[in-house]
Amino acid sequence: MAGYAKDVLVDTQWVEDHLEDPAVRIVEVDENPALYADAHIPGAIGFDWRKDLQDPVRRDFLDARAFGELFGSRGISNDHTIVLYGDRNNWFAAYTYWYLKYYGHDAVKLVNGPREKWIAEGRPTSTDVPRHDAETFTAQDGDAAIRALREEVLAALDGGTRLVDVRSPQEYSGELIAMPGYEQEGAQRGGHIPGAASVPWAQAVREDGTFKSADELAELYGSKGVTNGADIIAYCRIGERSAHTWFVLHELLGRDRVKNYDGSWTEWGNLVNVPIEKGSGS
Repeated sequence: MAGYAKDVLVDTQWVEDHLEDPAVRIVEVDENPALYADAHIPGAIGFDWRKDLQDPVRRDFLDARAFGELFGSRGISNDHTIVLYGDRNNWFAAYTYWYLKYYGHDAVKLVNGPREKWIAEGRPTSTDVPRHDAETFTAQDGDAAIRALREEVLAALDGGTRLVDVRSPQEYSGELIAMPGYEQEGAQRGGHIPGAASVPWAQAVREDGTFKSADELAELYGSKGVTNGADIIAYCRIGERSAHTWFVLHELLGRDRVKNYDGSWTEWGNLVNVPIEKGSGS
């Protein structure tokens, strides 16, 4: 599909053709979890990214045991191919994809286009919540090769790692601390990590939320100095938009040394005595 490095996307017709496939589990993860109850792909399992996929006290991942229990309790086993989609051009679907890869589940695909595309095409929807018998899902040890922690980001300031800020230009410059409507979740300070390239996540997709071609994506990131062979760390505000960019760089373009810093600006902008820059950088 469009010259991508890995076979990790499915189109909406593929999904409709596999609605009754027992080897497939379709999963919806939305930025706005209430959308799932309004309408979803028939048979899709809904996850609330905040309630289900986060430790509410530590603001961190579920550990491997809890992650496996969560997926197993919803009827997802290690033998299933998981197909992910959601709203906001698949922000949290891409985040969940990355999360699954972190815990070693390779049989996972992302729908090329968000839930809005499915609905706009007039494809079937449902309000029924699927019920599956519990399965066994065993999460592997977390893959440190795709997740960056703050110590690595600090070390990257003096190394050859390319930092990629995927937020809006206004967030990058420090004009806004958070996206409009998310001010209560903002950091103490605005700006960006010194040396980070500004490549807003949305530049990787077309108007309907499908991904641009591999050649277009390579040109986009190459023009910002994010070149093949470099160590790359992507970040945003809480890690979901940067998971989308991680997906583009690691899965679609095949860049091996790409990490998502899910602590992102919510962490960095609240840390004491770490450097920041303001301005567009242009």
